[in-house]
Amino acid sequence: MKQSHTLKKTIIFIICVILAILSLMPFVIMLVNATRSTTEIQQHAVSLIPSGSLMNNLSVLLGKSFNPAVGFVNSLLISVLATLLATYFSTLTAYALVAYDWKLRDSFYRFILAVMMIPAQITMIGFYQMVYKVHMTNQLSMLILPAIASPTMVFYMRQYMIPSLSLEIVESARIDGAREFFIFNRIVLPIMKPAIATQAIFSFVSSWNNLFTPLVLLTDQRKYTLPIMVSLLRGDIYKTEYGAVYLGLSLTALPLIIAYLALSKYIVAGVALGSVKG
Repeated sequence: MKQSHTLKKTIIFIICVILAILSLMPFVIMLVNATRSTTEIQQHAVSLIPSGSLMNNLSVLLGKSFNPAVGFVNSLLISVLATLLATYFSTLTAYALVAYDWKLRDSFYRFILAVMMIPAQITMIGFYQMVYKVHMTNQLSMLILPAIASPTMVFYMRQYMIPSLSLEIVESARIDGAREFFIFNRIVLPIMKPAIATQAIFSFVSSWNNLFTPLVLLTDQRKYTLPIMVSLLRGDIYKTEYGAVYLGLSLTALPLIIAYLALSKYIVAGVALGSVKG
């Protein structure tokens, strides 16, 4: 019996190692290709041996008409602010749906579910017309402020909050004279940390990788995001510098990896909490 249990654990461990290798392999190939020349990549697309063309790829990347450092800062600014707004206001909206009993609460929740079913591409024309009329087509704020309304995140926060938040604690705080925003900021938000961390990763990744909306709204090169600049690397009709493209992709993926590593412990805590409650 003990040998059978040990064999199962060994098989599970081997499978996990294989899956981890398969998951990390695309990132390793991307980082290695960032150090290789275009000729080397064209001859052998897959290689695990770094080359010596990193500085040349960097000079090609910096030699374009745009500034990748500016794109990095723009993308970081948009992603961080959009993530903060989305997680805070979505949690606040979910709190209003759970902790308060008001007449149109169920209708409002059904409206949120209905909005979730509408693809973002359908609303883009109307959104662009509105932004154009108020003369804010080249403003980064138009890529940040819409994050306040995030129906999918509100849905997730509500589902997590229902079993996690004890309304008795909220009532006790009210009886003690605590104001509503104090209750939300000091009691509700700490309870929601695992859910906030999970949704923060999704929101950050979505904002960072967003190419469609910035490509529609931004025409000023000083406002370009990093995904736009990486997409323009393939725009040369004579030759595509694949090494520079992979280097740009590596710079694009780096903040996502850092964000995940910084918030992963909260995700694990959320999964553990859910399993205990189940």
